[in-house]
Amino acid sequence: MSEYHNPVLLEESISSLVTNPDGTYIDATFGGGGHTAGVLSRLSGRGRVIAFDRDIDAMSNAIKDERLKLIHNNYRFVHNYVLAEGITEGVDGILADLGVSSHQFDTAERGFSFRYDAPLDMRMDKGTAKTAADIVNDYDQEALENIFRIYGEVDEARRAAKLIVKAREQAPIKTTGDLGKALESIMPDYKEHKQMAKIYQALRIEVNGELRSLEKFLEGAAESLKTGGRLVVITYHSLEDRMVKNFIKTGNVEGKEEKDMYGNLHTPLKAINRKPILPQEAEIASNTRARSAKLRIAEKI
Repeated sequence: MSEYHNPVLLEESISSLVTNPDGTYIDATFGGGGHTAGVLSRLSGRGRVIAFDRDIDAMSNAIKDERLKLIHNNYRFVHNYVLAEGITEGVDGILADLGVSSHQFDTAERGFSFRYDAPLDMRMDKGTAKTAADIVNDYDQEALENIFRIYGEVDEARRAAKLIVKAREQAPIKTTGDLGKALESIMPDYKEHKQMAKIYQALRIEVNGELRSLEKFLEGAAESLKTGGRLVVITYHSLEDRMVKNFIKTGNVEGKEEKDMYGNLHTPLKAINRKPILPQEAEIASNTRARSAKLRIAEKI
């Protein structure tokens, strides 16, 4: 499991999540199974975990435990499965680690990292059709600019989009190397890594519909929890964190406050931690991918 993905904020997230050792819990992003194993270690023989992952590679990490049910699907459908399982009273807790797994980053042919020259793929579910190559070759300049600006907060979004359109007129952009070559004029050495990371984040979010899936997941999670049940979410960039923070506060990802006649907010959750929990220096030193992680905890009202 650790080779596939080192679970981030493991103790902090599990201790916040598991309040009933006999309860039913959901790990919405199974990955290497580290968080699920942590939950199972806190449960009695009557407890159980339902885990999800859209990446077929994660299914090979299934833990041999009769208390676990692992489902190959997008976590946006979490409430559908809770209903299908007949859990009418709701579940005790739901956890989601929204990071890309170490396995996905380190497997060159998946195309998630610009460290390798590989096909521009970036699909978390390899059964879906659209790849990052499709986006950079088929989207018009305005659409590319919007993706880079909104999803990646790229400083030179317009110029990046223009360079891609110009490069693909000569030949299709098929690999990570092709993309890097197309953008090299706006990638000075001192900030190349940071800029490319933003470009890749934007493309990955678009390929996988990540923000829409997160919104549907949060809505489904709120519906699926029993009163007093916990929602624990680990985010890695400001777009995700803002959505989670807004949903906990207002019940929607936009942060629009809707109040009743007495001035009370219409929201299904209440925040347990007002400020996000961050990894300790020791964890960051042993796992650099934890450095941007933020943990938020909420409880169903």
